[in-house]
Amino acid sequence: MRKHYVLSIVVLASLAAKLTAQEVKDTLKVKDINEVILVSSRSPKQISDIPGTVWVINEKDLQMQIKGGAGLKEVLGNMIPGFDFGNQGRTNYAQNMRGRNVLVMINGISLNSTRASSRQLDAIDPFNIARIEVLSGASAIYGGDSTGGIINIITKKPTSNKLAFETSAGLKSGFHKGDLDKRIAQSIEGGSDAVKFRIGAAFTQNEGAFDANGDQIITDVKQADFQYNRSIDILGGLSAKLAPNQDLDLDLQYYNSKVRNKKWLSFGKNFEGFTTKNPALINVLDGADSDVVPRTERFMANLQYNLRNVLGGHNLILQGYARREEVDFGASFAEVPKPPAGITLPIFLSSARGNTDVYGVKAVLSKKWNSFNFTYGVDGEQENFKGDQAIFNPQISSESGGLVNKTDAFVGRYPDTKIFTLAGFIQADWNITKQLTLSGGIRQQFINVKQDDFVGFKEQVYMHFGYGNAADVVKGGKNNYDVTLLNASLLYRVDTSWQTWLSFSQGFAVPDAAKSYGFGKYELVNNRWNLLNSININEQPLSGIKTDQMEIGFRRNASGEGLYAQGSFFYALSNKTLKIDNVAFTISLLDQKLRNFGFEGAVGYRFTQGLELGGNVLLMDSETKTVNDGWQNQSVYASNPSKFMVFTGWNAKRFSLRLQMENSMNYTDLADMKITGYTLFDLMGDVKLNKGTINFGVQNLFNRQYTTIWGQRSVFFYGAPQKAFAYQGRGTTFSLGYTITY
Repeated sequence: MRKHYVLSIVVLASLAAKLTAQEVKDTLKVKDINEVILVSSRSPKQISDIPGTVWVINEKDLQMQIKGGAGLKEVLGNMIPGFDFGNQGRTNYAQNMRGRNVLVMINGISLNSTRASSRQLDAIDPFNIARIEVLSGASAIYGGDSTGGIINIITKKPTSNKLAFETSAGLKSGFHKGDLDKRIAQSIEGGSDAVKFRIGAAFTQNEGAFDANGDQIITDVKQADFQYNRSIDILGGLSAKLAPNQDLDLDLQYYNSKVRNKKWLSFGKNFEGFTTKNPALINVLDGADSDVVPRTERFMANLQYNLRNVLGGHNLILQGYARREEVDFGASFAEVPKPPAGITLPIFLSSARGNTDVYGVKAVLSKKWNSFNFTYGVDGEQENFKGDQAIFNPQISSESGGLVNKTDAFVGRYPDTKIFTLAGFIQADWNITKQLTLSGGIRQQFINVKQDDFVGFKEQVYMHFGYGNAADVVKGGKNNYDVTLLNASLLYRVDTSWQTWLSFSQGFAVPDAAKSYGFGKYELVNNRWNLLNSININEQPLSGIKTDQMEIGFRRNASGEGLYAQGSFFYALSNKTLKIDNVAFTISLLDQKLRNFGFEGAVGYRFTQGLELGGNVLLMDSETKTVNDGWQNQSVYASNPSKFMVFTGWNAKRFSLRLQMENSMNYTDLADMKITGYTLFDLMGDVKLNKGTINFGVQNLFNRQYTTIWGQRSVFFYGAPQKAFAYQGRGTTFSLGYTITY
């Protein structure tokens, strides 16, 4: 069957190759540095005016990759040089940009939260994405969590005055029994000159996934993957022109991505595969039935008002938004450190849950005055987080090997946390000459973190199993951060094609407060847990992590055929290093400097006949400075290898084809823990018919057996048995789809 599939692709390619040279020439893409984007300065700005590394993934390139079989995390890792390769699971944990945190947004609304659950990219179906804007490096413009870069996902907006429809459907399979994934999406839009609307709905249903050896990939029980997942994304948009200089836009989204109770990881009867570390007993089996399953559910509303040419020539942008998010994890062995003497716990499974509510407003004013441009404004945001954990009945879980899990109780996992942020900023550009622009800005940000009183998670578990009936609380409290962030840059336009820049910018991140506090040392006396000492927010306030970054960069635009390129040398330094406790899964800050330095870039060449060659690369070192040994490689828990991607493609009016190779290099940290690199090849393309477009793709073309970066890191986190945690990459997988607009 696989041979027939490949043969059909060859036939389609042969037919499309008969296109005329003129048809080929007409389809040459322009890497347009005059394109207007939002991500760099909070107001619309041309790429040619931005003194920094900017990447834009347009809808055509995004859809070719997605419909060719890649997931959103994989596409971003492949096409954004500074962003790490993504795995095929649900988590984007430690998928950094230039070795640092990345701020992920949808239409300017942050998806990052107090509790870093690493689900920011399990957020939207690509069917509803118009383009993705990326700003590499630390940013003083957006503040929190943007120490490595910013990814802003721009959703599709209504554009048609008449009723218009788009239908898309596709299949994905490795031709193993029970691995057929299905997707279908539909949109409708229309309206008038005054009011336009769009509603897009996308549905996917996945089955199992298999590695290159033909074995089913072991379910990621800790962070969860997309096997047996079902998702729906409904995005509604309304655009109204209130007056010639006034626009109003409303976006509403509901997203639900949830694993079905079908198959799950079994550790064998009485968990013998886990207790004896016997990998032969660990398998994905039918019969899963859990009260809590991996899930990401999100509702988001965004209202934006634009008013132009007011207050002496200002443009005003007002934005109000709300986001509610519920995240559940799968049934896995709980992270409870070894209990004290006299306490014996049964082996039990549990599932973590987290609920986040965010409300915010933004106001941005911009004005152009002679050779000066000014942008300034304020942000305000309130975030509330609550996290608990389901404790499953040990006997039921044990008898089924972990397939059937019924909740006995919920206990608190993290202290309830509230964060209020208020910030003001101003940014100015001075066009000294037509070729030279000096820019600078400042952001003043105030952050208030509050936490409720909390009984330690371990002690709640002990009490659930009958050891003690009361406990002291770890006191809550508050911590304030008041930080000033600066940026300055110099942009020089060599000619209409070449530009170069020198920039300095600061970023800031607040440590995950939920994982930093709310635990302590207890002693059981007369059936009560007495608190001896604790880690609490009042007595041990954590400082934020400020990052200073220097960057020297260049870019070249090609109008039609020719060379296009962008690259930058960067150096980022902060005076704190994040430490992760891989037993209790808490975090702390070390007084150790952390630096990331290297080169990020992409280059390509388009020929007149439609041939295109190119690639991108990230060459980076990430190091911490220890007292005794000086600069050493950062831990594999938080850092990733360097990488590169190369491709060759053929672009014609009615046919496109792309072959790309992704290579992840090796990485060894100061503790001699190693992430092993791998090389993958993907083939994808499309054929435009008189009505509609056929998309096709072959992922992992040469059927390479490999362990994903997350799978390798997961083994370091959770240990043996390795089979349970070494999340594998998918073997050769074929995709075929059809899309039509009418």
